[in-house]
Amino acid sequence: MTKKSRHPSPATRHARASELLGILRATYPDAHCELNHEGAFQLLVATILSAQCTDVRVNMVTPALFKKYPDAGTLAAAKQDDVEDLIRSTGFFRNKAKNLIAAAQALVAHHGGEVPRDLATLTELPGVGRKTANVVLGNAYGIEAGIVVDTHVARLSQRLGLTKHADPVKIEKDLVKVIPQDDWTLWSHLLIWHGRRRCPARKPDCPGCELRDLCPSADQFAAPGRAARSRSGVRRRSRPAA
Repeated sequence: MTKKSRHPSPATRHARASELLGILRATYPDAHCELNHEGAFQLLVATILSAQCTDVRVNMVTPALFKKYPDAGTLAAAKQDDVEDLIRSTGFFRNKAKNLIAAAQALVAHHGGEVPRDLATLTELPGVGRKTANVVLGNAYGIEAGIVVDTHVARLSQRLGLTKHADPVKIEKDLVKVIPQDDWTLWSHLLIWHGRRRCPARKPDCPGCELRDLCPSADQFAAPGRAARSRSGVRRRSRPAA
């Protein structure tokens, strides 16, 4: 078992990541993208809508949106007001509608209506950043171009001692050094599932966490004065929260 240091050596960080990956695989064998979609175009649209919005809400909105605009050609010809009405509940709907239409127009004008298969070209589309591009490439095309760093991945990567950075690009650079490339897409799913189910921003379930024995932040979130039980069953006195 790797030492639970907040600032481990590269070798220790690599070993910790390997152990974490194994435990998370066993804990969430069905981890996958929770945005409902059929194909790259729908996933691109859904991911743009997911900014500052839950996947649950996006999945409530996209059936009607995809029924009216099933491909890039129909969305490119859409009226801004009509798209806004369909996606209003996702928040920031005016800017999202503008980006969706502009991205669809770019797909039609420059890519034959098809979603590109490389990171550089994808990020040239309106409303598409590195995170969105990585989501589409990894989940629609099976291309491991990078690691998706959303709020869950960023938070858990910091708590688990795999990065000390807050910037998503810097976090991704740290993660690709310790996660095998074949697992880049899966790693994001695993951390997102764990973040939603066990390690939210507030009140993480450290006593019941499968990663507790490897997590340097576990005691930080334990209630002061209470004994915490590790996965191995050994009772430990938690330190007062900072």
